[in-house]
Amino acid sequence: MVTSASPATDSVAPAAGEAAAPFEQGRDRLSPNRNLAPLTAQLDGLGRLEVGGMALGDLAQTYGTPLYVLDEETLRATCRAYRQALAAHYPGEALALYASKANSSLAITALVASEGLGLDAVSAGELLTALQGGMPAERIVFHGNNKSAEELQLAIDRGVTVVLDNWNDIDLLSALAAGRSQPLRLLVRFTPGIECHTHEYIRTGHLDSKFGFDPDQLESVLRHLAGCPWARVDGLHAHIGSQIFELEPHRDLAAVMAEALVVARSLGHPCGDLNVGGGLGIRYVGSDDPPSIQEWVRVVAGAVAEACSQRQLELPRLLCEPGRSLVATAGLTLYTVGSRKDIPGLRTYVSVDGGMSDNPRPITYQSLYTAVLADRPLAEGSDVVTVAGKHCESGDVLLHDVRLPVTAPGDVLAVFATGAYNAAMGSNYNRIPRPAAVLVHNGVADVVQRREQPEDLLRYDVLPHRLLPVS
Repeated sequence: MVTSASPATDSVAPAAGEAAAPFEQGRDRLSPNRNLAPLTAQLDGLGRLEVGGMALGDLAQTYGTPLYVLDEETLRATCRAYRQALAAHYPGEALALYASKANSSLAITALVASEGLGLDAVSAGELLTALQGGMPAERIVFHGNNKSAEELQLAIDRGVTVVLDNWNDIDLLSALAAGRSQPLRLLVRFTPGIECHTHEYIRTGHLDSKFGFDPDQLESVLRHLAGCPWARVDGLHAHIGSQIFELEPHRDLAAVMAEALVVARSLGHPCGDLNVGGGLGIRYVGSDDPPSIQEWVRVVAGAVAEACSQRQLELPRLLCEPGRSLVATAGLTLYTVGSRKDIPGLRTYVSVDGGMSDNPRPITYQSLYTAVLADRPLAEGSDVVTVAGKHCESGDVLLHDVRLPVTAPGDVLAVFATGAYNAAMGSNYNRIPRPAAVLVHNGVADVVQRREQPEDLLRYDVLPHRLLPVS
């Protein structure tokens, strides 16, 4: 197993054999976000890596590459970890909502719904996927900082809770809900002003954010809504960021939200829900050390209960929104190795058949990953290479300066922890079709996303008649 090292440090990861242990021993089954690989990752009788009882090399051969692989056992275990931790550590009602922006599909929705979780959506597409995937409307919340009238109408028609993010939401809903006999279920989102040590693009809790009402606006917003017969403010929402390893900011958030809850209830709003967002990080590389799901929930739940007790508040229903920590570790991506370029004294590039169109996170966030050769996961990492994508972009690099066994064209590379924000953020850059996705469980693989074909990319193109070739 090899790990991508930051090009800024020019460091090299441990050899494959030294780092293989995480998927063979010491597996944290109670908190999958602390693993490098899915829970079912193991060696088969031929020494090849398998997940969900399926040899990864065989999956690549059968379904082609790039290929997203999702392990059902890991995803279900993570859902249960959140559900059980909330039941154990919070003295009131609680519900984990899957932040579906991490990876939205019918299959994932169906799995998450069957495990008793809810879901948050941020677009009509995610909302329709949730509903058609079997998620009950009463367990869905609808987010977004620029919701359209059409999206809000869809949420209203389906009985979904809407998260108010700004005055435009209020103005649109005021018109759309006119004459309704039943008020709309709403949460009000505000920025709590809490910083986390994470990438600037995924910090959402500090004051300089496009999300939510400013704290000094919150009371006036709540006063306005108290006079709106169409509005029922069922709760408050705040979120402090993503890929967070710190626990203290969540304690701070609980106190801020409890203060806001005092204001909301004093103005007559029922405010039975307190949604603290998500943000728990995962282990992408060996040096990452995220808190366990149990520890994160224990801290959050305890902080909310304590903050409410100090203010003599009846306990709200506690909502949280795990996304990355729910689905990332369950997923991996398979690539086929192609060309090689040796630059003596500088670098060796090994290219694969995917890249920034199926995983834009390295070029966007300088994200690091762990990888192995699927059929030789324990082979000595004697070759220091940079794994490059096939796109016409010099920054299209998936892993910088990592140790791999000497590769040959046709080898299959497995990159771990790609279940979140890979398929969801993918594109058709260079008109490259999106990969297929398979769900694996107990030796069975089911296609849950068909591979796009080049001709699919022309489906919505329109060639004006005046530009038609002259025959």
